[in-house]
Amino acid sequence: MRASFSDRENPMQINGQWSPRWQPLVDAFAANFSQGEEGAGVALYHRGELVVNLWAGVRSNKLAGIEREPWCEDTLVNVFSSGKGLVALCVLQLVAEGKLVLEQPVVELWPEFAQAGKGDITLRQLLCHRSGLSAFHAHIANGQIFDWDAISSAVAAESPWWQPDEGQGYSPFMYGWMLGELVKRASGYASFNHYLQARVAQPLGVNCHVGVPDELLATIADTGPLKRPTGLPVQSNGADSIALGKIMKADPRGVTNRAFSNPITLMTATNTREWRQAQIPAANAHTTAAALARIYGALANAGEGLLDSAHLPLCWQQQTFEQDRVLGLPLRFGCGFMLSQAARADCRYGRGARGFGHPGAGGSLGFADPDYQLGFGYVTARMGQGLLIDERAVRMVDAAYQVLEAQ
Repeated sequence: MRASFSDRENPMQINGQWSPRWQPLVDAFAANFSQGEEGAGVALYHRGELVVNLWAGVRSNKLAGIEREPWCEDTLVNVFSSGKGLVALCVLQLVAEGKLVLEQPVVELWPEFAQAGKGDITLRQLLCHRSGLSAFHAHIANGQIFDWDAISSAVAAESPWWQPDEGQGYSPFMYGWMLGELVKRASGYASFNHYLQARVAQPLGVNCHVGVPDELLATIADTGPLKRPTGLPVQSNGADSIALGKIMKADPRGVTNRAFSNPITLMTATNTREWRQAQIPAANAHTTAAALARIYGALANAGEGLLDSAHLPLCWQQQTFEQDRVLGLPLRFGCGFMLSQAARADCRYGRGARGFGHPGAGGSLGFADPDYQLGFGYVTARMGQGLLIDERAVRMVDAAYQVLEAQ
């Protein structure tokens, strides 16, 4: 089914597939385009079936000479930290196979990691943001983040900001390089992305890349700021980029500042070819809403071969819940996935007690709700200021559960 949405300022054609039952979600998606959305997609898997797959708007890609062309079903976009859920899944697959062990010291697979007093740090501590490795102390050259061997060597030489397991501190970028190196070493694949393709993307038939191949570069949508606030009724609890900026400004040499701005290319290079083709697993996954929903839909539906039933609970079992030393707000984590805080709209991954997922800077979101057998994916080219789950996504999630709870 196809439909049109329009208002006086912004006529909009919604493309995709859905049944009339899911019209509230379609309406919520369409309404975002009158609040600053420019190009986006949202998808929903329920009980193993794709029940909603929507895309609309336009996308630009300056590197490919594209300006405001229609957003397509296969348009790729950077989902930033939403990719951390993919990293966690790859690690847990290897844990299930016995190739990685949660309590295993990292140095057993990566001897160079023992530098600077890191010899006792375990895989679990890395996965749950309790290693103290949230940022680089030493200056990192701008181009170093695009060179896997160079950045891995920098990680191996780094020292923790506090005693490992003493506190929780979100690791925005180092997380992906640390865990990606372990995936590579434990699995025998040539790179993290080789593993991701072979064990996640290809088995599910989804378009998801950490390092986009040449032939797909022209399908990417450039990301940029949301041109005006959405104004949607969400309680943010101060969890936005403005609050984060204040933390960074208050301590220019502190862990939060260094985590996001050392080097500055972590914040400025995201529409470059170098960024798109590098492997920055914590921040440069390029994918579609349908792909995110398919992956999380499988995890919500007894694993569907991605992860066995014995290890699936690691996704939603709480490992840590503290005032985070980097983001400055309370966060709950399972083994790599963020977990719900029911009282906060920007921290709710569905409605079930076992919901888990991960948001990405500016808006993207993927989550699984095993209690409802629901997988959700949302991608956008326009980045809002929310630090966790964006207002646009909250509105659509609420609409989806309106449908489910009306049964």
